[in-house]
Amino acid sequence: MMPRRPETLIMGSFMERIVAGIGKLENGYLRTHHAYNTRMAQPPNHSRRDFLQGRAAAHTLVDKAQAWVETTSELLGLEAMSEKALHVRASRRAMAADFVVQYHEQDHEVADAMMSAFDLIEQLEAQMTIYRNASEIIEINKSAFEKPMPVESELFALLELATQINHATDGAFDITSGSLSRVWGFLQRKGRFPADEEIAAALARVGSNKVQLNSEHKTIRFLESDVEINLNSIGKGYALDQASRQLEQQNITDYLWHGGGSSVLARGCNRADRHQAWTLGLPHPRNPDRRIAEFYLRDQSLATAGGGTQFFEHEGRHLSHIIDPRTGWPVEGVLTATVMAPTAAEADALATAFFVMGTKAVQSYCEAHTDIGAVLICPGKTFQSITVHEFGMKPEIWTRF
Repeated sequence: MMPRRPETLIMGSFMERIVAGIGKLENGYLRTHHAYNTRMAQPPNHSRRDFLQGRAAAHTLVDKAQAWVETTSELLGLEAMSEKALHVRASRRAMAADFVVQYHEQDHEVADAMMSAFDLIEQLEAQMTIYRNASEIIEINKSAFEKPMPVESELFALLELATQINHATDGAFDITSGSLSRVWGFLQRKGRFPADEEIAAALARVGSNKVQLNSEHKTIRFLESDVEINLNSIGKGYALDQASRQLEQQNITDYLWHGGGSSVLARGCNRADRHQAWTLGLPHPRNPDRRIAEFYLRDQSLATAGGGTQFFEHEGRHLSHIIDPRTGWPVEGVLTATVMAPTAAEADALATAFFVMGTKAVQSYCEAHTDIGAVLICPGKTFQSITVHEFGMKPEIWTRF
């Protein structure tokens, strides 16, 4: 099969050419000339299966993009814009987030593989979701107390990783904590202040010690009724890891993925970057237009957790959607936790755990795990001021302003 050119889209995908620059966590990238499958704007006459698997008609970006490049070069006083400074950025909606991949425009032959990676992410969403009528996780939650449930091998490995991180963080990360998010209204995105009795009842259902994994048979069993698992805090990172693994099997390097702007995976290098890395800016949590640091990613992953987007106010208290699974209460005293790790799943889970753990415990963790780096941002003495704590962050992988 001939490789798909960058201007050929899968239905439901968004693709654009951009100038290589600094990405910003939670804010996407600089937009330039873009194209979208215009058929999506028409009233749909196809099934969801057609939507996920169908191929859109090709859109030609070349002429318009070249005109844009020439105009921009003229405005900037440049004789010509370097070809390596042009990136292709493709995105698709999955897991209630925009998944985005950015790669070099020179590598147009990899476009088809990138679209197949989006397909894989959608398949993983269908496997892990708790928001549809059926999925493997939903079936586990329904039946794992009654009998051991077989688990697909890659998903089983993810459950083992989640259990390991739970133990290593003294329970600060726990995939059984969905009942707490539900009672506080965050699963429904409608924050509420529950009664103490409701919190206690939800907390009684939480604990990875209530889940039994059988490595030999790759089964899961719940040791108590009303236990449920939820992979929201690790699933996006896992999807990025799996997408990257699929690309590596095709010998594809040099790209940057992110899921929802908060989970990032980098492979190879950004050829247009002076650091020969994928550079990401960390925004000030109370002044997003201001960068307080830059990260330089080479074959690494980065994730950030924060309470700035999902929260509610109660009697003057800012209650974030990140709940301590050991106490049942939303975490206070931390604005964001950012983690650099070898895999996106680890970074995802640890960002949530570190937000819960606080600075002293995070310092101890990073001292014991030298492949992990972390930046915690806490409130300062005034509303606009902050305190930045960094652990295990080597000078070559970040700059603080």
